[in-house]
Amino acid sequence: MKNFLLTWLGTAVALLITANILQSINLGFQVKDFGTALVAAIVIGIVNAIIRPILKILAFPITLLTFGLFTFVINGFTLWLASYLTPSYGFMIGGPIAALLGSIVLSIVSSVINYILRPT
Repeated sequence: MKNFLLTWLGTAVALLITANILQSINLGFQVKDFGTALVAAIVIGIVNAIIRPILKILAFPITLLTFGLFTFVINGFTLWLASYLTPSYGFMIGGPIAALLGSIVLSIVSSVINYILRPT
């Protein structure tokens, strides 16, 4: 339970950091506040648990042909889908480029945060 809460909080903080980084270059990646980030982190987790495995199976041939680079597109799509499901909470992504770059930055930032928060 403690691990789940740390991962959830880490993802919410990573979303806020990602939004600040991408807002500085005006890409349309918006997270209103920390409460929004918490809700968005839950939705991202649910989308990643349910939709992402199906997409990975269906896109396996394309992923194989692109040497795994199509995974970035799948990650961007799942991030956009999560923002589509939570627009009234203040989590919005402006377009496919913002979703793609947002997924890359979010992966890096959340990896660093999860590394810091991991139990020793």
